[in-house]
Amino acid sequence: MAAKISSDLIARYAGNLPRYTSYPTAVSFTDAIGPQDVASWLKALPAEQSVSLYFHVPFCDELCRFCACNTAVMRQEEGRKAYGALLLEEMRRVIALIGQGRLVRHLHFGGGTPTTLPQDVLREVMAAVRRAFQIAPDAELAMEMDPRHVPEGMLPLLAELGFNRISFGVQDLNPRVQETCGRVQSYEQTLACVQQAHAAGVHGVNIDLIYGLPYQTVESVKDTAQRIVAMRPDRLAVFGYAHVPWKQKRQQLIPQEALPGTEERVEQAAMIDHVLVEAGYKPIGLDHYAHPDDAMARAYEAGTLHRNFQGYTIDSSPVLLGMGASSISMTPEGYYQNIPSTAAYGRALKEQDGLPIARGVFRTQDDRWRGKVIETIMCLSAVDLTPYIPEGQALSQAFAAELEALRSFEEDGLIHWQGNHLSLTEKGKPFLRHVAAVFDARQKELAAKQTGQATPRFSASL
Repeated sequence: MAAKISSDLIARYAGNLPRYTSYPTAVSFTDAIGPQDVASWLKALPAEQSVSLYFHVPFCDELCRFCACNTAVMRQEEGRKAYGALLLEEMRRVIALIGQGRLVRHLHFGGGTPTTLPQDVLREVMAAVRRAFQIAPDAELAMEMDPRHVPEGMLPLLAELGFNRISFGVQDLNPRVQETCGRVQSYEQTLACVQQAHAAGVHGVNIDLIYGLPYQTVESVKDTAQRIVAMRPDRLAVFGYAHVPWKQKRQQLIPQEALPGTEERVEQAAMIDHVLVEAGYKPIGLDHYAHPDDAMARAYEAGTLHRNFQGYTIDSSPVLLGMGASSISMTPEGYYQNIPSTAAYGRALKEQDGLPIARGVFRTQDDRWRGKVIETIMCLSAVDLTPYIPEGQALSQAFAAELEALRSFEEDGLIHWQGNHLSLTEKGKPFLRHVAAVFDARQKELAAKQTGQATPRFSASL
């Protein structure tokens, strides 16, 4: 089990921080970046550059109260089909900018619940993808699913379309927690979905869990984790619940007094870690676990793990093309996000030329090297700063401000130095985001501007 964190450390380091799925983070995005900027970025991609694809489907059959994603209930079949047509139109415009035939090693459908798309629409989208792109033989094609709502024939269809990884949302198996969160889902229901996926030929299974939910206890999350590992998923994502009712109104239905405090959250995370590690899973970065034989565990051991808007990934492409309302994309030049409102996203594609961009951020040279440092810390819990030290300078000169900020981490036994190499100790692993934030120059500027503001921009750091 992970080293116990003292109340004193929790009190001193508790706060709100980014999850660093990108740098700069999304709070740096502005409407100064628009369709023309993005078009120039995409046209400038080298002809041989591979790309990754993401399709966001903002529909669910029912809404979970804890969810902060951009999603809504869409009952009408015609509305879901119309959204599929929008995805195809946006992809057509992207291809017009980057050209046909680019190699794809990673494709992901997320949401929401992307399997709310009608099966003929999924067929049409994937057929268009295969016409326009070259899917690598070993590509990872992933689909998010809700075990409570699996349309008949969907799992065999996904296998037929080439999907080899499915991510099932579970979160928690305790009835009281489920009832409070508006997500009632039995163990048997979840197990049946995992078994059906394997029977259909989709053998890569990921399961999502959440700690810090209302009425969760250390013992209840232990029970959930033990029952889930018995299903033997290949990967698990274990997230701390982000209570942001100012951002997502449905979270206002969650009784705040039922939420565990910071110390309890830390103990819950440690208990889940203990159960998963004892069951043979490899801890990956901040919140992922993988079977030792899984590609993600191998990438972690080889030092080739990456982190992007989908979280931890084995995908090494610097280009992620997001289609759909609110989807976020990345290029070497910068990041950009589509219009979040599904209706406004649709109007933009119907009434305007170009891509339906809402905002974005250009990446400066400073952003690029800091982003690499932060990604390395988040992926490997360590970083060698030697490549980032200007010629003729020492570590103490190049990183004077960062070293000063890291002094307390070292005094608290959270980090260790060996020359220019920084690594987190076992005790320091829960403070991964805190160490990454030391190298975040934009976060420091934002914090200075936010002094005195009551509403934090990020989720709880512990």
